Amino acid sequence: MKLIINGEEREFEDSFSIEQILDKLQIKDKAMAVAVNMEIVKKDKWDSFIPKENDKIEILQFVGGG
Repeated sequence: MKLIINGEEREFEDSFSIEQILDKLQIKDKAMAVAVNMEIVKKDKWDSFIPKENDKIEILQFVGGG
């Protein structure tokens, strides 16, 4: 399955939930918000929301600074 994640095309061999995608990308603990096709997916839905082919996913992460 092809997904566009933060502007970068990614291929996955199967369908995965948002939570599984974040695990595979090793950013689950850093992710603060996820939008699929410009629609926010609430954190309590990450384990059940499965993106479709060619969906555009934006993952926002907390960045500390001073």
